[in-house]
Amino acid sequence: MLDERTCEQCGARFTPRREHARFCSAACRVAWNRVNTGHRAAQVSALEWSLSAMCEATGRLEQLRTADQFRGLSAISEAVWWVTLVDATLVRYHPGDYDLVLARQEIDERRVIEDTLGGLRFVRNKIGQGLDPADFASPPAVEPPGQDRVSAWVWRAVPEPGCDSAVERGQQWERGRHQSFESHLTGHRVGDTFTRAALFLRLVATTSGVTAGTTAS
Repeated sequence: MLDERTCEQCGARFTPRREHARFCSAACRVAWNRVNTGHRAAQVSALEWSLSAMCEATGRLEQLRTADQFRGLSAISEAVWWVTLVDATLVRYHPGDYDLVLARQEIDERRVIEDTLGGLRFVRNKIGQGLDPADFASPPAVEPPGQDRVSAWVWRAVPEPGCDSAVERGQQWERGRHQSFESHLTGHRVGDTFTRAALFLRLVATTSGVTAGTTAS
């Protein structure tokens, strides 16, 4: 069974090519945005607030020490939440700018960005669904001098999840998110992951005319 959705503009049924697709065509997306421009002020305000929260959460990883592992895991979970929230908001309300900024990246960097965000979505979806934050990240086996911050923790490999969904495309996306996690998060520093994701999302937001009041890690 393939995933089918209803276009939010014209009501037609369509098969999405992207995980977060809401419209059956670019024309419907443009038409929906034109009708809903009256809500832009509220959207911008909410996104600015979320961006600031994301920057604070990712920046906090450089301040916390590994001696406090509970706080470290909580900080990582919070950073995952805010990064994926901002990512989803930009995809929903500024898809054109999102695609434009992504297309401007070198091919290799574009793939890394997409997989980084896909991997973080995988973490977000699985925390609380049988997996604990400690299953995803931990301090490095050998801690270099002066690198005792949570940002120096590394992502741990996790097994591919079983797919019990009846929707074939949903299973494909779930496997894809896991593959992104394994390819570009596992074995890498937590801080590097969040820095790349936050910088890209801030660039998309700036392109869309939205700014944050704080600085990302």
